[in-house]
Amino acid sequence: MLIPRSLAAFLLATVGCLCEQAVIVNPAEAKWTREANDPPGAESFLLREDARTGAVELFVRYPGGHVFAPHWHNANERIMLIEGRLSLRQGTELKYLEPGGFAFLPAKEVQVMSCISETRCTFYLSWDTKPDFHPAAQK
Repeated sequence: MLIPRSLAAFLLATVGCLCEQAVIVNPAEAKWTREANDPPGAESFLLREDARTGAVELFVRYPGGHVFAPHWHNANERIMLIEGRLSLRQGTELKYLEPGGFAFLPAKEVQVMSCISETRCTFYLSWDTKPDFHPAAQK
């Protein structure tokens, strides 16, 4: 997922965290935002960004049935599912995340994911450096 600069700037102003400060937020209290280029029903909330490394942490949610276009990032990605059910393909193997489940996705590995629940998928997402989005065909 690519985070538009305008969204990042807005959310950083809202959260006020480009430095090392405590951030304590529950998903129900978050001020979810939708950008024009987000798929219908998708929203995010930036939790923090590290000014030194560009690392980003956020909550994201997608509607049930959402299929992510195959893509990869230049940064390692971590996902912890909060609600819904998420499928992830690793090579030829299909794996599933249930609420509380965790996935570590190495940088430059193609990601093939879907929110396979009827209800939305909400998850915590983090990248260890500033993330770039690359469609799988460009790898």
